[in-house]
Amino acid sequence: MENKPTVVMMGLGYIGLPTAALIASKGLNVTGVDISKGVVNTINEGKIHIVEPDLDGLVHHVVKQGYLKASTKPVAADVYLIAVPTPFKGNHVPDLSYVESAVKNIIPTLQKGALVILESTSPVGTTHKVQELIFEERPELKGEIFIAYCPERVLPGNVIYELEQNDRAIGGIDEVSTEKAVRFYKHFVKGELHKTNSQTAEMCKLVENSSRDVQIAFANELSMICDKANINVWELIRLANKHPRVNILQPGTGVGGHCIAVDPWFIVSEFPQESKIIRSAREINNFKTEWAIEKVKNAALQFKIENGRDAIIACMGLAFKPNIDDLRESPALHVAEQLETDGFKVLFVEPNLNSHDQFKLTSLTEAKNTCDIMVFLVAHKEFKGLNGEIQMQVLDFCGVRN
Repeated sequence: MENKPTVVMMGLGYIGLPTAALIASKGLNVTGVDISKGVVNTINEGKIHIVEPDLDGLVHHVVKQGYLKASTKPVAADVYLIAVPTPFKGNHVPDLSYVESAVKNIIPTLQKGALVILESTSPVGTTHKVQELIFEERPELKGEIFIAYCPERVLPGNVIYELEQNDRAIGGIDEVSTEKAVRFYKHFVKGELHKTNSQTAEMCKLVENSSRDVQIAFANELSMICDKANINVWELIRLANKHPRVNILQPGTGVGGHCIAVDPWFIVSEFPQESKIIRSAREINNFKTEWAIEKVKNAALQFKIENGRDAIIACMGLAFKPNIDDLRESPALHVAEQLETDGFKVLFVEPNLNSHDQFKLTSLTEAKNTCDIMVFLVAHKEFKGLNGEIQMQVLDFCGVRN
């Protein structure tokens, strides 16, 4: 029977921690590495710093069993996974500084036979850049270590299940690296493992999210057209989707999260002349957020004209999608913050958060009792039952009331 490899997970965020915990639950020894001492201490206490169903119990169990421990520094291991952020800089150019930092941190610990796997969403060619970084400092490792790319494709709120059950595309810098990576993922993935090369695996992740972005852009553009035509877009989409070959998605306040709102720009940045639909979709989804802000402002100004005082606006939902606490690239949060910046009276309502450093949270009950305009920005389950209780003006950008 094959010995279980030791694992280092670089990055303990929304993907890194669930992945590390899942691997540890299969009896592999995992060292999770994060630059935040607070995160490291929290995990070593068997607790978690993010909201994700079933994750708290899993982390508590694997830490207690000794299979998962957290540190601010990597150790020598058989397998290194890199799951750190890849945001973009000005003009939507990908920022690979976190990836480069993670790679440089593991370089001193690398030994002959090690397998390095990049999971962070990355522009095409990044895995080969990882190879170059390693061999620049450790030329003696050429031909002695294995490097591959394997993007996650999970849904926040259902991460543990999807990490285990979803298919994965795995691409190495060479065939032996691909084989080594596939063998490793078999320890904890039940989904099918599809072999390819690193460039195709990198592009696969970008294309998956760009496809979603384009589909959402169609729905968001449709919602703005319907608003102008005085048509209920939710009813329209329901009727159109009765066609056996039509499946229009639901419109929203925009598109957020670290994936769909970011990844298409990686393609646009590298292939600016060819990526016309992908760029347009990004622009439409960003515009939908600004459009929503203007709709709220107009409603607030009309309220002031009619009532002689400023409206209290309850921004319902701040996360980037329903029923999670993740605020990354959230269009809902942008709407609330922009309204406040522009001098409007705003209540921040997010039932999935207990508190926040930048703004004061308002409870659902307080918002319902004090606001003049209720603005649904995210379709959280807590908002679904409010229909019969709402007396004030409502702006619904996410279909809570339909």
